[in-house]
Amino acid sequence: MKNNFEFKNPTQLIFGKGTIAQLAKELPKNEKILVTYGGGSVKQNGVYEQVCHALKGFNYVEFWGIEPNPTVETLRKAIDLGKRENITYILAVGGGSVIDGTKLISSAIPYDGDAWELVLKPSKIGKMIPFASVITLPATGSEMNCGAVISNAEKQEKYAFYSSYPQFSILDPATTFSLPDFQIACGIADTFIHVLEQYLTVTEESALMDRWSEGIMQTLIELAPQIKTNKTNYEAMAEFMLCATMALNGFTAMGVTEDWATHLIGHEITALHGITHGQTLVIVILGTMKVMKEQKKEKILQFGARVFHISEGTEEQRMDKTIAACEQFFRSIGLATKLSELNIGKETITTIKERFIKRNTRLGERGNIDGNVTEEILIACL
Repeated sequence: MKNNFEFKNPTQLIFGKGTIAQLAKELPKNEKILVTYGGGSVKQNGVYEQVCHALKGFNYVEFWGIEPNPTVETLRKAIDLGKRENITYILAVGGGSVIDGTKLISSAIPYDGDAWELVLKPSKIGKMIPFASVITLPATGSEMNCGAVISNAEKQEKYAFYSSYPQFSILDPATTFSLPDFQIACGIADTFIHVLEQYLTVTEESALMDRWSEGIMQTLIELAPQIKTNKTNYEAMAEFMLCATMALNGFTAMGVTEDWATHLIGHEITALHGITHGQTLVIVILGTMKVMKEQKKEKILQFGARVFHISEGTEEQRMDKTIAACEQFFRSIGLATKLSELNIGKETITTIKERFIKRNTRLGERGNIDGNVTEEILIACL
């Protein structure tokens, strides 16, 4: 372990069948609670009924409608409700987007200004309303981290936002059984690429972090066909759900150099076209690996050898085989791997390039992915 680091994760995980009932004992009794939801799928899969049963006797109000890639326009409505109702605690019930949105709501209810100001300048965050979560869509790891991603629909912008951790999160794998196949595929991809963003950088920084990351990715590769065959396979979905949490709760990032260029480029595609986050990551990570191949050479070779068991050929051939194997994995779970498959072309690439040049954006583990390199990456994604 070469690099110094600090680590703290205060979130309590409550994992397994029937654990939503534990809300009754984990939630504080004398608080005014705001329960945040997405579009209503929790009413179809039984989660809403379980939550309502657990909340009997609690003082709470509900807010519905937090969308995928939560927008500040929607969240302002929840914030206004929270202010009017003098909310002192929040429970997020849904996927990562509901939890992401709740993190901004938590920060903005006590704030006097507009919520978007906090996204642009998190240093303005003062007091925060404590919150917890019930996660129903494994993907973002938001149930055990302090990060979020918030969109501004009017400005067609999307930014990462950091505030506070959930006090506790309930993970019942049975809540995932009714998810659409596409959402599951995007969740698997999102989890896999969260790990890659922390792994595909520099060699020999931490043997433990490398093996931990490789283990998560190998587990996902093994689980994906099982889940595709039977998404009500409790054991497989439980392993996937825990993979998603462990991929972005800080455990694989201790003391290692991180990248995150793929995420930040992907955010721009989502902001401009509304494409699901996990799907954008699949396309961009392949372009990033191709364009930054020489810089990431040693780690791509290690990735190929340890995760995809690629050991034959020259270094160049092994890197190409690794990128191809990665692409095949994403295709096997039903996702597109090229921008052209989503009818996204050079106009979008130019827009993103110009945005990054205007912002003087520098991404990647060496800070050398600017607007021009981003253009190269996205052209490689066509």
